[in-house]
Amino acid sequence: MKLDRVKDTVAAQATPVGEGGIAIVRMTGAQSERILSRVFSPKNGRPVENRRLTFGHILDGQEHIDEAMAVLMRAPHSYTREDVVEIHCHGSQALVGRILRLLLREGARMAEPGEFTYRAFINGRIDLAQAEGVMRMIRSDSERALRSAVRQLEGGVSAYVREARERIIALLASISAALDFPDEVDETLAAREVMEACRAMESRLRASCDPRVGRMEEEGLRVVLAGQPNAGKSSLLNALVGGERAIVTDVPGTTRDTLTEAIQLEGLRVVLTDTAGLRETSDAVERIGVERARKALSEADVRVWVLDHSSALDERSEDVLCGTVPHLVVLSKGDLPSRVEEQEIGLRFPGIPVVTVSSLTGEGMDELRRALVAFAPESDAESAVLSQARHVEAALRACDALSDAAGAIREGMPMDVAAIDLSAALDILGEITGETLNESVIDQVFARFCVGK
Repeated sequence: MKLDRVKDTVAAQATPVGEGGIAIVRMTGAQSERILSRVFSPKNGRPVENRRLTFGHILDGQEHIDEAMAVLMRAPHSYTREDVVEIHCHGSQALVGRILRLLLREGARMAEPGEFTYRAFINGRIDLAQAEGVMRMIRSDSERALRSAVRQLEGGVSAYVREARERIIALLASISAALDFPDEVDETLAAREVMEACRAMESRLRASCDPRVGRMEEEGLRVVLAGQPNAGKSSLLNALVGGERAIVTDVPGTTRDTLTEAIQLEGLRVVLTDTAGLRETSDAVERIGVERARKALSEADVRVWVLDHSSALDERSEDVLCGTVPHLVVLSKGDLPSRVEEQEIGLRFPGIPVVTVSSLTGEGMDELRRALVAFAPESDAESAVLSQARHVEAALRACDALSDAAGAIREGMPMDVAAIDLSAALDILGEITGETLNESVIDQVFARFCVGK
């Protein structure tokens, strides 16, 4: 996205493409108010007032093409800090297309993906981390992801990064004072304080990086149900989903492939995968299913080993895990007479939680849901401040620079060497908020946005 194109007035549909009761066409730029006056006629005959929704007609010359509402938000009190216009029309895509053509004919151009938020960033209304929060909010499909996006949009990540950068600036000032005023500042003492501060900052910054949180908010907690044939995995999936999603029969080996469904548990997106029963088999198709089950287990956040509560525990039942230790053991078919005791499971899988459930009666299902949610990292903790992959990668590079600065002082090198490493850490953290990021990376961030936002 070229900076010289930011001077243009741009327009786009802000609501999803498709049939609906209302559609919104958005426009931003210096010519927005003039273009609106050319295509919109207020019913009261007066000009559209600032920040007031006005009823009228969309005009193509003298032809009325729709009854609509329009609102003008003059700079700098708008999303982009430019003049912004929104036209609320009926939700026909043919109508939206015609309105956009009218705006383009009057001097606007089509907005690029994310250009409205890009202009908010360029004009200083939000920083890059907050802009990414906008996109996370749009894409959030769970309450936990939404809460995280709101915190980021409101500046939670930015405030944390700003505080870290301010501490580095203070350390650079201490080094500068020690070098410029050797008679007044004890350089040895200053060097020790800087070294200790670098170590403390590195430790805190590393503790604040938790990419698992960001991945789970975007993709969900990956839970794989595994076990031997007829252990009750498919019935358990159906009970958790609340519908007959997986085929359930008494025939061993019914499930030949992985089956994935997403559910919401306490505001967390949980992705459940049912798998083929793990056993040695000569059936070529079932063997492929077993291999896919093992692959899913290797990629799972939570490995749930499902055992038939009504059958005796097979001495070889845990061997088919192939060294993959389960995170949770579920004793299924809890409505049938028990032939397996939780104490026996505790001896086989020491330290692994055990839950007894019945997919038929619902017994134990609430306990199972709570047990699954407990495996997700707490998104409100400081350990989750930096969770997006780009932020974590930058923060870890900054940690390395802080470690280098502390190492340089420890090895007795001049303090200005440490200052070089500290300056590098300062610039790297600035990449998170966009203060020190190059234009191509910024363009990559906004390229992931939808048109109209």
